[in-house]
Amino acid sequence: MDSDEELAERLRDGDEKALRVAYDRHGATVLYLAQRLLGNRADAEDVTQLTFVAAWTGRDGFDPQRGTMLGWLLGIAKRKAVDRLRSAERYKRVAETVSAQVPAEDETERPDRIVDRLVVADELSRLPADQRRTLELAFFDDLTHPQIAEVTGLPLGTVKSHIRRGMASLRRRWEVDGAAFGSRSTRASRAL
Repeated sequence: MDSDEELAERLRDGDEKALRVAYDRHGATVLYLAQRLLGNRADAEDVTQLTFVAAWTGRDGFDPQRGTMLGWLLGIAKRKAVDRLRSAERYKRVAETVSAQVPAEDETERPDRIVDRLVVADELSRLPADQRRTLELAFFDDLTHPQIAEVTGLPLGTVKSHIRRGMASLRRRWEVDGAAFGSRSTRASRAL
């Protein structure tokens, strides 16, 4: 049985079996930490998986002189769990913001506004996850492009491309719907 130092060397050399051994050896501890931090088994399993994917892609970053493999993996898991918590908090803020914008019962919302919101929500749900997330961060969380790049870990150019393509897709949808809905969608497409 390899020591963690030998295992780390095999991992840095790109030995996929070393990743499996590391998972078998330390996966339960990583899962335990993630579950303690998140309080949710499903999220903890996701974070555990993300931890080992990150360990594989960042395997050159492990230095046995600076700490143990378990310590390195737990550090990655903690960062991934914090990211998950922050993402959940952002989602909660967006949901609260949207809920706060729902008109009071005595206000009658025009049907065309309801249709606009449904079309936008539907089109957002059709976008690839990365494009949808960048648009949500830009418009619901009011983040700048560099802030979105920092939050998502995506390069700045990719963030800009995702937003541009997502907006173009929304614009196309408005233009298609414009034939059916008339001037309402023309006004909305100009706003996009």
